[in-house]
Amino acid sequence: MQRLAFFDLDNTLVNRSAAFHAWAHEFVSTHRLDDAALTWLLETDANTSGAKGPFFHAVRDAFHLDEAADDLWQQYRRRMPELVSCRPQDLEALRLLRHAGWRIGIVTNGMTDNQHGKIHRAGLHTLVDGWCISDEVGIRKPDPAIFGITAQRCGTSIMHGGWMIGDDPILDVAGGRHAGLHTIWLPTGSTSWPEDQPEPDNTVATVADAVEVLRKASE
Repeated sequence: MQRLAFFDLDNTLVNRSAAFHAWAHEFVSTHRLDDAALTWLLETDANTSGAKGPFFHAVRDAFHLDEAADDLWQQYRRRMPELVSCRPQDLEALRLLRHAGWRIGIVTNGMTDNQHGKIHRAGLHTLVDGWCISDEVGIRKPDPAIFGITAQRCGTSIMHGGWMIGDDPILDVAGGRHAGLHTIWLPTGSTSWPEDQPEPDNTVATVADAVEVLRKASE
């Protein structure tokens, strides 16, 4: 198997949940909302998947805001990349993995400007060979095609195998498996493994732990 590793972005390489919490606190303060509004934002976000456009229509209606929903969404997309970070241990692990001859790609669902900003803000653009953002190519995980595009951008083919590492059992693990990849799951505190899904090849707590699995697998 070739030394190729794909990583999810949100809540895998960067702590998207912490960034959203920070954004929500700022939003509540800016619009002079209360604690109930903060709880609503956090709970609604947790139960929303896909593009955030509909979320901001709901936000505007829930809090009777004068600003257009699209304007709120654009403000969010500008601010979120400024709030994300990657653990220093994980950044160092990626450096070591690349130094060991691995090709590294990022596969993420989301808006191009938002995700591109996160990748650069966290310094990940200097540590990977390529990335693919769903909005850019019109294909979302778990569609196997997005993994194939990422492999091409890393200068190789998915036909030679590799690994997918991420926090979402369906988008990352099932998607990676259907693309012919080995899988590593990074569970979050609110995520449990679906009973109807085959187990991942490995389960670890951090990106650095996942890199250790990859390095041992290639020995």
